[in-house]
Amino acid sequence: MESTTCTVRIGEEIKEYTAGITYQEIAREYQDRYEHQIVLVFINQYQLQELDKKLEPDCREIEFITTENRIGYETYKRSLCFMLVKAVHDVGGHDKVERVRIHFSLSKGYYCTVEGNVKLSQEFLDKVNDRMQRLVEERIRIEKRSIHTTKAVELFRKHGMYDKERLFEYRRVSKVNIYSMNEFEDYYYGYMVPDAGYLKYYSLHLYDEGFIIQMPTREAPETVDPFVPRPKLFQVLKKSILWGDLQGIDTVGALNDMVTQHDMSEVVLVQEAYQERQIGEIAKQIADRPEVKFVLIAGPSSSGKTTFSHRLSIQLRVGGMHPHPIAVDNYFLDREKTPKDENGNYNFECIEAIDVKQFNDDMQALLAGEEVYLPVFNFKTGKRDYSSTPKKLNAQDILVIEGIHCLNPLLTESLNNDNKFKIYISALTQLNIDEHNRIPSTDGRLIRRIVRDARTRGTSAKNTIAMWPSVRKGEEQYIFPYQEQADVMFNSSLLYELAVLKQYVEPLLFGMGKDCPEYVEAKRLLKFFDYFVGIGSESVPTNSLLREFIGGGCFNV
Repeated sequence: MESTTCTVRIGEEIKEYTAGITYQEIAREYQDRYEHQIVLVFINQYQLQELDKKLEPDCREIEFITTENRIGYETYKRSLCFMLVKAVHDVGGHDKVERVRIHFSLSKGYYCTVEGNVKLSQEFLDKVNDRMQRLVEERIRIEKRSIHTTKAVELFRKHGMYDKERLFEYRRVSKVNIYSMNEFEDYYYGYMVPDAGYLKYYSLHLYDEGFIIQMPTREAPETVDPFVPRPKLFQVLKKSILWGDLQGIDTVGALNDMVTQHDMSEVVLVQEAYQERQIGEIAKQIADRPEVKFVLIAGPSSSGKTTFSHRLSIQLRVGGMHPHPIAVDNYFLDREKTPKDENGNYNFECIEAIDVKQFNDDMQALLAGEEVYLPVFNFKTGKRDYSSTPKKLNAQDILVIEGIHCLNPLLTESLNNDNKFKIYISALTQLNIDEHNRIPSTDGRLIRRIVRDARTRGTSAKNTIAMWPSVRKGEEQYIFPYQEQADVMFNSSLLYELAVLKQYVEPLLFGMGKDCPEYVEAKRLLKFFDYFVGIGSESVPTNSLLREFIGGGCFNV
């Protein structure tokens, strides 16, 4: 029988290959033309495939995906986690390691813990590192097989992976992809590299009660930066994890159990009460510092800054203060003076887009007891207008200032630090799919933004996804470097929120065509929501941070 030949476009070249050759073999032929490792391929523009898949007769075009690409970078990190979990079990003993938990992102790495009859020490971690290095050197294959969901549940129970067993009790798909390295089997949400030889770049660091696996960045996929502790961020993340464990909701499977077997109204109210108590504690810290006149709130996109500032203001009123909201956006330079980025577009994210001098002059004047006419930026005309009523600070007055640059010292350089109280807010997702599969906080914020943009601006999911990389770039440059300078950090993520957001975001994602570049991301998010049992929003209070995104809130946001 003659072999089938495929004519394939790769970049500007037209090549012929015999059907049945793996994409990994083709990638090796082209690897020296790419600066970074090829880890995945796009087939016919929209179909994503792992490298160990075989070329099929209907393949007409191949596009290589490297670790510099977001999807490729996530594939590298996911595969590295698989190798890490295997190495921990190999070193600790499969009969002694009960659970390896990959908790959250910290300082360009993941914080992990090990449960069972093992002692986590530097000696243990060194042995894990040695085992990982051997797996890399031996290029141990990462095999994939598809089994029936009921068989997968039995497999997870056998291996003591009870989070996964619980998760797949709710899956409606008939098949599950299981990955293996030698005898070690596991489930991962997303694609993998073909073998451990791709996973050279990482470092391990003992930290707190667990350890950090430090990873490269997308910008430099072959370079692992030194681990830099971020104690304030770590503590708020750890506190969130402990809270989820206390509520018995640490994974999606546990949340689904709550939805199907308990009163979700109570779960919602308990979570909302917990956040309200935290906001009240922050207000008390501010009240205990009578010299504070400026409460500065910063955080990345879709963190719920506006609703948080309203709720904090209410708690400040309870403490006898008179809060006044101020948006830093009102100090934008007039449009024609706004800096432009490398593409010639207005750059509203950089601090140079703000009239920092005028902001400082106005705040100093208010602090001195003067009356000040504050600006209101007109986004239609691109110019500042001025309120008709001046503002003056009395003894109990306090300004609640919100903006992405509020933690940047340059914004308030002329103000005395004693007069400032700085708050960092972000939606730091404490819920994970299971013990080995994280839900990135960026995913939670993207989902929030898709829902809000569609409701308030008529923006399609396609457009929100398309602009998300530039939003993330601005956050990395202008927000995250200053988060440790905050007096307090607040986690706005709610344990139940993804179960509510499911009903809002799925129709928006399903409406996207396969012919657009954003389709792959939409498909990934839809698959992600397959894990969740959805709930209605009736029990969500009108003052909830979630209302900023789904609507129906009591605040004008």
